[in-house]
Amino acid sequence: MPGEQILIVDDTPLNLKLLSVLLAAKGYEVSTATSAEEANEILRVFRPDLLLLDIRLPGLDGLAFTRQLRADPMRAGLIIVAVTASAMRGDEEAALTAGFDGYITKPIDTRVLPTLVAEYLARGRRT
Repeated sequence: MPGEQILIVDDTPLNLKLLSVLLAAKGYEVSTATSAEEANEILRVFRPDLLLLDIRLPGLDGLAFTRQLRADPMRAGLIIVAVTASAMRGDEEAALTAGFDGYITKPIDTRVLPTLVAEYLARGRRT
Protein backbone atom coordinates (compact mmCIF):
# COMPACT_ATOMS: atom_id res chain seq x y z
CA MET A 1 0.00 0.00 0.00
CA PRO A 2 1.64 3.27 -1.07
CA GLY A 3 2.65 5.56 1.78
CA GLU A 4 4.19 2.70 3.73
CA GLN A 5 7.76 3.14 4.88
CA ILE A 6 10.71 1.09 3.72
CA LEU A 7 14.32 1.08 4.94
CA ILE A 8 16.84 -0.22 2.40
CA VAL A 9 20.27 -1.30 3.65
CA ASP A 10 22.92 -2.02 1.02
CA ASP A 11 26.58 -1.04 0.80
CA THR A 12 26.43 -0.56 -2.99
CA PRO A 13 25.30 2.98 -3.91
CA LEU A 14 23.90 1.88 -7.28
CA ASN A 15 21.68 -0.74 -5.60
CA LEU A 16 20.44 1.84 -3.08
CA LYS A 17 19.60 4.28 -5.84
CA LEU A 18 17.84 1.68 -8.01
CA LEU A 19 15.69 0.37 -5.15
CA SER A 20 14.97 3.84 -3.77
CA VAL A 21 13.87 5.31 -7.10
CA LEU A 22 11.82 2.25 -8.00
CA LEU A 23 9.95 2.08 -4.68
CA ALA A 24 9.53 5.85 -4.26
CA ALA A 25 7.92 5.89 -7.72
CA LYS A 26 5.36 3.41 -6.37
CA GLY A 27 4.51 5.78 -3.51
CA TYR A 28 6.58 4.28 -0.70
CA GLU A 29 8.48 6.48 1.76
CA VAL A 30 12.06 5.27 1.48
CA SER A 31 15.07 5.72 3.74
CA THR A 32 18.51 4.20 3.09
CA ALA A 33 21.60 3.06 4.96
CA THR A 34 24.93 1.62 3.83
CA SER A 35 25.61 -0.54 6.90
CA ALA A 36 23.82 -2.32 9.72
CA GLU A 37 25.28 0.17 12.17
CA GLU A 38 23.86 3.11 10.19
CA ALA A 39 20.52 1.30 9.87
CA ASN A 40 20.44 0.78 13.62
CA GLU A 41 20.80 4.54 14.13
CA ILE A 42 18.04 5.25 11.61
CA LEU A 43 15.76 2.72 13.32
CA ARG A 44 15.96 4.76 16.51
CA VAL A 45 13.73 7.40 14.88
CA PHE A 46 12.31 5.80 11.71
CA ARG A 47 9.76 3.00 12.06
CA PRO A 48 9.62 1.29 8.67
CA ASP A 49 6.97 -1.22 7.68
CA LEU A 50 9.58 -3.22 5.76
CA LEU A 51 13.36 -3.59 5.84
CA LEU A 52 15.13 -4.63 2.61
CA LEU A 53 18.51 -5.84 3.84
CA ASP A 54 21.61 -6.98 2.01
CA ILE A 55 23.27 -9.99 3.65
CA ARG A 56 26.86 -9.07 2.80
CA LEU A 57 27.55 -5.80 4.55
CA PRO A 58 30.75 -4.32 5.96
CA GLY A 59 31.00 -4.72 9.73
CA LEU A 60 27.88 -6.41 11.09
CA ASP A 61 26.46 -8.58 8.29
CA GLY A 62 22.78 -8.88 7.45
CA LEU A 63 22.35 -12.27 9.15
CA ALA A 64 23.78 -11.05 12.46
CA PHE A 65 21.83 -7.78 12.21
CA THR A 66 18.58 -9.67 11.63
CA ARG A 67 19.22 -11.88 14.65
CA GLN A 68 19.88 -8.71 16.67
CA LEU A 69 16.63 -7.12 15.48
CA ARG A 70 14.62 -10.28 16.23
CA ALA A 71 16.01 -10.31 19.79
CA ASP A 72 14.74 -6.75 20.39
CA PRO A 73 11.05 -6.84 21.46
CA MET A 74 10.52 -3.34 20.01
CA ARG A 75 11.69 -4.45 16.56
CA ALA A 76 10.89 -8.16 16.53
CA GLY A 77 7.79 -7.70 14.36
CA LEU A 78 9.56 -5.78 11.60
CA ILE A 79 9.22 -7.43 8.17
CA ILE A 80 12.78 -8.14 6.99
CA VAL A 81 13.52 -9.30 3.45
CA ALA A 82 16.98 -10.23 2.20
CA VAL A 83 17.96 -8.61 -1.09
CA THR A 84 21.22 -10.28 -1.90
CA ALA A 85 23.60 -11.71 -4.46
CA SER A 86 24.11 -14.68 -2.11
CA ALA A 87 22.38 -17.32 -4.16
CA MET A 88 24.40 -20.42 -3.36
CA ARG A 89 22.83 -23.60 -2.03
CA GLY A 90 21.88 -23.07 1.59
CA ASP A 91 22.01 -19.24 1.52
CA GLU A 92 18.24 -18.80 1.50
CA GLU A 93 17.80 -21.35 4.29
CA ALA A 94 20.48 -19.57 6.36
CA ALA A 95 18.68 -16.25 5.86
CA LEU A 96 15.29 -17.66 6.87
CA THR A 97 16.85 -19.38 9.88
CA ALA A 98 18.41 -16.06 10.95
CA GLY A 99 14.93 -14.51 10.96
CA PHE A 100 14.41 -13.04 7.50
CA ASP A 101 10.80 -13.12 6.30
CA GLY A 102 11.77 -13.46 2.65
CA TYR A 103 14.60 -13.67 0.16
CA ILE A 104 15.08 -11.80 -3.14
CA THR A 105 18.16 -12.45 -5.26
CA LYS A 106 20.19 -9.96 -7.25
CA PRO A 107 20.25 -8.92 -9.97
CA ILE A 108 16.86 -7.46 -9.08
CA ASP A 109 14.03 -7.84 -11.55
CA THR A 110 12.68 -4.29 -11.48
CA ARG A 111 9.37 -5.43 -13.02
CA VAL A 112 8.71 -7.89 -10.19
CA LEU A 113 10.18 -6.14 -7.13
CA PRO A 114 7.26 -3.74 -6.44
CA THR A 115 4.82 -6.67 -6.49
CA LEU A 116 7.03 -8.69 -4.12
CA VAL A 117 7.31 -5.72 -1.74
CA ALA A 118 3.53 -5.26 -1.78
CA GLU A 119 3.04 -8.99 -1.05
CA TYR A 120 5.45 -8.94 1.92
CA LEU A 121 3.75 -5.84 3.31
CA ALA A 122 0.29 -7.38 2.90
CA ARG A 123 1.43 -10.54 4.69
CA GLY A 124 2.85 -8.46 7.52
CA ARG A 125 -0.43 -6.57 7.95
CA ARG A 126 -2.37 -9.84 8.27
CA THR A 127 -0.23 -11.24 11.11
